[in-house]
Amino acid sequence: MPCVGAAVARHGTASNKYECEERRGMRRLWAPWRITYILTADKTEGCFLCEKPQERKDEENLILLRGEHNFVILNSFPYNPGHLMIAPYRHVGEVEALSVEEATEHFLLLRKVLRAMKQAFNPDGFNIGLNLGRAAGAGVEDHIHTHVVPRWSGDTNFMPVLADVKVIPEALADTYKKLKKALDEII
Repeated sequence: MPCVGAAVARHGTASNKYECEERRGMRRLWAPWRITYILTADKTEGCFLCEKPQERKDEENLILLRGEHNFVILNSFPYNPGHLMIAPYRHVGEVEALSVEEATEHFLLLRKVLRAMKQAFNPDGFNIGLNLGRAAGAGVEDHIHTHVVPRWSGDTNFMPVLADVKVIPEALADTYKKLKKALDEII
């Protein structure tokens, strides 16, 4: 089997696709839990940010905290341990469409989760943001949510740089328990 593209000149032929990829230096990191996201990302009907809070299965759905107008949920496909989202219960896609009460509580919940994350994980910093619109990277375009991602010095290692792979070193259930405990202590 010939290696394709620029790999042909460097690597010649290979007995199969995987051998060609290995000759180019590509390695595999098995992450079977990602298949759920891959299979449902563009096919899921409805809105998980509307559905999950209605189910009243907070631990199973990774809901850490409920306010009157917003809730806090761990991201099931995190960039780092502790990656969570704050979202209004109401299905709304634009920040300017939030009521004053929704917007105020949203920011107050952000303050609480930052205190809890500092207590539970002692991160060196945070990435906090909203992706508004598909072009901005929004996976859920029509239900706003704020991402909060704790960061540590050195949390970007050779894996994302060389292998385009991000390693999440903690199970979601463990992260949930640590953050839930910290939030319960703060409230």
